[in-house]
Amino acid sequence: MPPGLRVGLAVAGLVALLALWVAVSSGSSESFLVPSPGDTWSAALDLWRSGELVDDFWASLERVLIGYGISVVIGVGLGMLIGSFRSAESFFEPQLGFLHYIPATALLPLFLFWLGIDETPKIALIVAGTVFYNILMVSDVVRNVPRELIHASYTLGAGRLTVLRRVIFPHSLPGMIDVARINLAAAWLMLVVAELLAAEEGLAFRIVRAQRFRQVDRMFALLIVFGLIGVASDLVLRWARNRSAPWARS
Repeated sequence: MPPGLRVGLAVAGLVALLALWVAVSSGSSESFLVPSPGDTWSAALDLWRSGELVDDFWASLERVLIGYGISVVIGVGLGMLIGSFRSAESFFEPQLGFLHYIPATALLPLFLFWLGIDETPKIALIVAGTVFYNILMVSDVVRNVPRELIHASYTLGAGRLTVLRRVIFPHSLPGMIDVARINLAAAWLMLVVAELLAAEEGLAFRIVRAQRFRQVDRMFALLIVFGLIGVASDLVLRWARNRSAPWARS
């Protein structure tokens, strides 16, 4: 597809979404209130000027960076181990098969009971809600490394650690970044659940506070902020993948 046509279609999609929003907001009622784009923009400016938006953004971002960072480190480490060695796969597969089906959101009451109501249970929920998917998906990426490359490395005298470091990890890196990009949405979902139940600041907390006073325009403004964060993080991770592995560009 020509780049110009691709950009044109993307712009047309955004315009269509905006037109649908305007149409729905013009026909909204008291029982189904949808603010107009102008009202939503005004609410966002009010949140910005009051400082609430900036404070809540940094509070939520810090939780996601810490929790999801821990999840990615564990996911890459165990995923490479499971994907590279059958013994590790046999040991960890039953545990992961059991644990990753436990809904992470159901663990929040336990985390609050065990860890208190500060930042620790929120971070723990983000880790629990994403780490098993990171492990399983990274292990699948590692399994897709061509066997010919690995056998050739062993034939040339490379040891296991060298093969992991010089062959498996570089070949799997773009796939690992894509895994992190995909599961980042789950990290934000876990954050929203944590902030809805136990928080005094954060974007999701601010949405609940706006709901109590029927400030639907503020709720829409905060939802758009979530969307913009997602788009920005997706672009950053795509850039990181393309920089680290030019052959994997898309």
